[in-house]
Amino acid sequence: MAAETERGEAVRRVRKQWIQLRVNGNLYELAVTPNRLLLEVLREDLGLTGTKRGCDDSSCGCCTVLIDGRPALACVALAASYENAEITTIEGLAQNGELDPVQQAFMETGGAQCGFCTPGFILTARAFLARNPSPTLAEIREALAGNLCRCTGYTQIYEAVLRAARLLEERARQPAVREAGENA
Repeated sequence: MAAETERGEAVRRVRKQWIQLRVNGNLYELAVTPNRLLLEVLREDLGLTGTKRGCDDSSCGCCTVLIDGRPALACVALAASYENAEITTIEGLAQNGELDPVQQAFMETGGAQCGFCTPGFILTARAFLARNPSPTLAEIREALAGNLCRCTGYTQIYEAVLRAARLLEERARQPAVREAGENA
């Protein structure tokens, strides 16, 4: 009985380790237990609640964040594993008070229904459009297959990604248009 009690105490006294995480361009130093999930650190320690806890088994995509530009599920990712990575949450997507084109497109098309799954969809779509700026509907469906929405038929979400692709293309052309005008 004493040995079982000692083991139980040892499990409860897991030592914390200091880690540094770069989240949305900011460096944070935190003391975490080795088994602390990235989702928990983001929501509870950093107050970034846009990353949602949906299923805890990596099946819904609500907890999607970008790690070095790639979608990752924060509900199954150990925080200490991402010390040298750039982590982007939904809170880090807008720049200088301006929505990211994917956020803008979701707003314009009604791609966000209740909004719970929206951050995961937006971040997944953002990473997808960085790799494939002119996708087909079939490619969008495949890219978003790991994200679940419980209150829509997905049509508006797919429309939002198509709209975002157009907005990103327009944004990419803007500097070229300005430079051409300056040289005239």
